Amino acid sequence: MAGLIPEVFVFGPVPSRRLGRSLGINNIPPKICSYSCVYCQLGRTLRMRAEPRTFYRPEEIVRAVRSRVAELRARGEPVDYLTFVPDGEPTLDVNLAEEIEALVDLGVPVAVITNASLVHREDVRAALLSADWVSLKVDAATEAVWKHINRPHKGLTLVAIRRGMSDFAREFRGTLVTEMMMVAGVNDAPGEIAAVAAFLAEIGPGVAYISVPTRPPAEPWVRPPAEETLLGAHQTFVELLPQAELLIGYEGDAFAASGDPVANILSISAVHPLREDALRELLARDGADWSVVKRLLGEGKLIELVYRGHRFYLRRLPGPRGQA
Repeated sequence: MAGLIPEVFVFGPVPSRRLGRSLGINNIPPKICSYSCVYCQLGRTLRMRAEPRTFYRPEEIVRAVRSRVAELRARGEPVDYLTFVPDGEPTLDVNLAEEIEALVDLGVPVAVITNASLVHREDVRAALLSADWVSLKVDAATEAVWKHINRPHKGLTLVAIRRGMSDFAREFRGTLVTEMMMVAGVNDAPGEIAAVAAFLAEIGPGVAYISVPTRPPAEPWVRPPAEETLLGAHQTFVELLPQAELLIGYEGDAFAASGDPVANILSISAVHPLREDALRELLARDGADWSVVKRLLGEGKLIELVYRGHRFYLRRLPGPRGQA
């Protein structure tokens, strides 16, 4: 694929709540994927594939990444992760393992964000084992919901994918996380959420993320669930998993008391719904009082919910549903 400039393969670094300053690697041409998810911000899949193949010469991708890293280092700009997060499914690249291994000597951890549809393949699992951090998508636990939300390639089966995820989790020695994208009326029923959480408890991710559509989706009817549903999902996850976090589009900088109670509340409640007692303790550490919460509620930036007899406070979802 001669003639492609480095910017085709590399973008960023971009800020990421999960990965810090992430330098993106685009190893798949636009919209070649094994899924055509209803919520995809890139639109419907143009070419469905379930067999890995060569799209670009791996040396071209590696050269582009090395060039960009050198440029950033010369300017004194840090890079926390090199992240394979292309315009399609990264594990469709048959050269993924070769590309990861060729970047190891840069001394920057390598991450792969995958829809997990091909982890039933031994070669794909072997490639992912070369990474330092891997995110697996788990949007559904039942066949009907999986087909509705992910619209998979006809050659894929959920049973094989789940088995592949379990096999990979047993073998992988890096950081494993999962992500569930929740869509109103599709995979947000309590039974489906509980089934996903139960499966995740079997594979044991370090963090199980729950996210919502925050950019224009492939299908115009796609909407995020109600905040009450998100709170219930988060509580279901934390009962079964060591750590669960929300990803609802707010990228605040503060994650501990720092003298700015507004920033702290908004950033933390976008990740962890704050129970009232925890919120009062946070305010006290910041030398603030409950008037801060009342103001955020009045501005529509925070919402108050009751779950199992406790009051929780959650960052309001971005977009037309809220004011954020």
